[in-house]
Amino acid sequence: MNFPATFRGNSFPLSQCSSCCYVRFNPFTGFREQQIRHYSLKLYQVSSVVTDSRAKQGVSCRVTETQTEPDGNNDKEEDDSEGRDQPSFSHSFAEDKFQLDPQAVDVVNNVENKDQGDIQDIDNVEVASGSPLPGLKPQQLDESFRMPRETIEILKNQVFGFDTFFVTSQDPYEGGVLFKGNLRGEAAKSYEKIRRRMEDKFGDVYKLFLLVNPEDDKPVAVVVPRKTLQPETTAVPEWFAAAAFGLVTVFTLLLRNVPALQSNLLSTFDNLELLKDGISGAFVTALVLGVHELGHILVAREAGIKFGIPYFVPSWQIGAFGAITRILNIVPKREDLLKVALAGPLAGFSVGFLLYILGFILPPSDGIGVVVDASVFHESFLAGGLAKLILGDALKEGTSISVNPLVIWAWAGLLINAINSIPAGELDGGRIAFSIWGRKASARITGVSIVLLGLGSLFSDVAFYWVALIFFLQRGPIAPLSEEITDPESKYVGLGILVLLLGLLVCLPYPFPFTQETISNL
Repeated sequence: MNFPATFRGNSFPLSQCSSCCYVRFNPFTGFREQQIRHYSLKLYQVSSVVTDSRAKQGVSCRVTETQTEPDGNNDKEEDDSEGRDQPSFSHSFAEDKFQLDPQAVDVVNNVENKDQGDIQDIDNVEVASGSPLPGLKPQQLDESFRMPRETIEILKNQVFGFDTFFVTSQDPYEGGVLFKGNLRGEAAKSYEKIRRRMEDKFGDVYKLFLLVNPEDDKPVAVVVPRKTLQPETTAVPEWFAAAAFGLVTVFTLLLRNVPALQSNLLSTFDNLELLKDGISGAFVTALVLGVHELGHILVAREAGIKFGIPYFVPSWQIGAFGAITRILNIVPKREDLLKVALAGPLAGFSVGFLLYILGFILPPSDGIGVVVDASVFHESFLAGGLAKLILGDALKEGTSISVNPLVIWAWAGLLINAINSIPAGELDGGRIAFSIWGRKASARITGVSIVLLGLGSLFSDVAFYWVALIFFLQRGPIAPLSEEITDPESKYVGLGILVLLLGLLVCLPYPFPFTQETISNL
């Protein structure tokens, strides 16, 4: 007769020998919070007994029972156990023929010590975004990362439940388990209940995600060991790489505001003293860029989101393309990501538009300013519309106009914000689209945006540069949030859509001619 026995998640048949092995199980039919029994089955290999030219291997086993329940509830059961006759391994036959193998005992003890050490070494690790599970490298997973079967049963029967998430099936998932089932009640409240129960059972060993299954758009729960969420490491220290990119960005910002050097970049190194002429323009553009990043940082700190060191991206065309900033920890929910993502562009657009309008109001300091053709303002719908609204008849087709350099400098800052607001990948606009419409819709929007940028690159080197940057560095996917089902509040959704529209209006060309009729239509 065979008993199915479980040892560290592996199932195998346990043969019963009436003369040398006795196994007694006292299963219970239901779980109660006040009374839960745990059984630990230890197996020991014993020496073989050879009879009639056939090798028969004996197995001796010992079942230890631990019980956690209020004092005084188990006295009767202990008395019954003492009075019940049980076979003993002190039988003369067992003493003569069977002896415990010390090596097998050491193996069992080593396995137990290893499992206990794994649980004690769990730290509150940080993760890097940019993969289906942030920082996870499945090819490096070994058995120490696998979730024991006993843990899975506790999750199904004691952590999840009818009041939160009723489990109907389960699948292995990147060192953890993906649970499919029916979500009960509001996703945010159910998530908090499940998370608290899991922490009560296992502490901080496992991480819970409540996501949307892309196959059928139904809620799924994913539980993985936190050890699998190790941060990605780089060969070059982050601060060194960020400093190098920052120095190059400062150089391109200065170069962008010295027209005499733009025609011949190689002459820059022979005329470095001319770079000082670009300090004012570089400062204004950097101010808009700095306010953008500061908006991200302040809102992220309030939401408990940690940022890595920003990598500023240099550009020969407009001085800089903004900064790439990694999110180091797991974002709790879509609303938190939305608030952080829109804070930067919203702050940058606010300062940029203010400086842009001031540039038309304030006269040039030298009385001449920068002379530009009216056709320049056709490159941006929003910039051209504001220019026509402020200048009126002074802005006509085929004529040149003198403006304060602040207009050009602020316009560059607005363009940087607009590019970062493109709804693609892990750009600010991509994160806004993900937070508002979800993962599947944002992936489709990213594809459309990249295709449109690719078409635009046929006519603009700026678009070509940016589509390459998105494809190789920022195409995503966005790292999973702890809970991705709950929609953000409508007020944040409105602000996010406003940012996307502002970015679109800055990038789109102004199609109307600069005439008197244009003003009346506006």
